[in-house]
Amino acid sequence: MFLVDTHTHVYEPQFDEDRESSIVASQEAGVAHLILPNIDVESIPRMHSLKALYPDYVSEAMGLHPTSVKADFREQLGVIHDEFDVRPYVAIGEIGIDLYWDKTYLAEQIEAFETQIDWSVERNLPIIIHAREAWEVVFSSLDRFPLDKIRGVFHSFSGDEADLERALSYPHFCIGINGVVTFKKNTLQSLLQQIPPKRLLLETDSPYLAPVPHRGRRNEPAYMVHTANHIAHCLDIDVAILAQATTENACRLFDLSLNLERLKPSL
Repeated sequence: MFLVDTHTHVYEPQFDEDRESSIVASQEAGVAHLILPNIDVESIPRMHSLKALYPDYVSEAMGLHPTSVKADFREQLGVIHDEFDVRPYVAIGEIGIDLYWDKTYLAEQIEAFETQIDWSVERNLPIIIHAREAWEVVFSSLDRFPLDKIRGVFHSFSGDEADLERALSYPHFCIGINGVVTFKKNTLQSLLQQIPPKRLLLETDSPYLAPVPHRGRRNEPAYMVHTANHIAHCLDIDVAILAQATTENACRLFDLSLNLERLKPSL
């Protein structure tokens, strides 16, 4: 059984003491590949360092996270834009809108988000969308672009049924599910059946949002096994079938070349 963690920040300082052992643990758990979304200008060197250590095991995405959008966002975007001329990236991200922590820079967040969507259209790259208490704003920005030109994933989906229906109306987008789905009072479980198998992705968002039974601790890629098992139970399918379907989805969206010969037939 292979899994792909489509969203991890394992390059962050929370892993400085035991990053290598965390990577080994993820490999032993059956996590075949990691995708690293960038955060801001300061995180770029850390992400590149991890890529240098594990060139075949990790892929990078480049973008400016909405909570990092401040008064200097255009300068940061300039640095990030130049990165695409230096090395290959599998996506533009993590980008989007976050109105949970601070609404001060809403206009700047929207400009940064739409600028980076423009880049994705120009470069034919998927986008990794962060949306927190901002679904209508995110949808409004996406609606400014042709449906056949935009693709990506709604990372760490946290919306309700109406938000899911709207998200799925964008035909080339997947839904990213992480450890939150294992939380006791989370309503996401009731929406899983509504997500088409070919549009489901698994992720950790580590070091955040560790699944049960590790909730409250630092999350890491190896823990995605718990999320996969929980989702498979909710959907009443074998976890190996879920693993293959979501791995194939990740390979298709992010243009990954992984050895899938040992995987069983998909959904």
